[in-house]
Amino acid sequence: MTFAHDTDVALRTAAALVNTSGPSPDEDALATTDDLRAFYVERGWTGRFDGDDAELTQARALRSRVRAVWLASEDEVTTVDLVNELLRDGRALPQLVEHDDYGWHIHATDGDAPFARRMQVEAAMAFVDVIRAGELSRLRVCAADDCDDVLVDLSRNRSKRYCEGGCGNRLAAAAYRARHG
Repeated sequence: MTFAHDTDVALRTAAALVNTSGPSPDEDALATTDDLRAFYVERGWTGRFDGDDAELTQARALRSRVRAVWLASEDEVTTVDLVNELLRDGRALPQLVEHDDYGWHIHATDGDAPFARRMQVEAAMAFVDVIRAGELSRLRVCAADDCDDVLVDLSRNRSKRYCEGGCGNRLAAAAYRARHG
């Protein structure tokens, strides 16, 4: 299934946000305001960005709320409740906008809204599309036993099992070494 461009980007960004949380505090990829700025730039965000400690705290707190959607994705009712809460708390107000080369798409917050709120609402709007399309099974946790990163399976045959962190390659190399070792 192909989602609209804004949905695809929002899902990938939501997964990337969740995955900034490492297994230990010293492996947190959002440890500083510089890390948050890098995330903002790398993910192509526009609009308000304060880049202060308060914004960093809000973004880090959002990770667990978004992860909860992934973890609940096998239970549609619970997932819907979580998504509706994200929309309500984010004061979503969907509207069509056109900028850059993206054509008409939906923004559900004002560009001047705090960055964490915009991430929250964009993720929630993308989850709405996933739920409406009956595609919750595309929200997964990495199949590697030692990884709890999340992923969005946007492949045609729904075959993606591993996160973007290299787990699939690492496990394939280990299996090769075991066979030929």
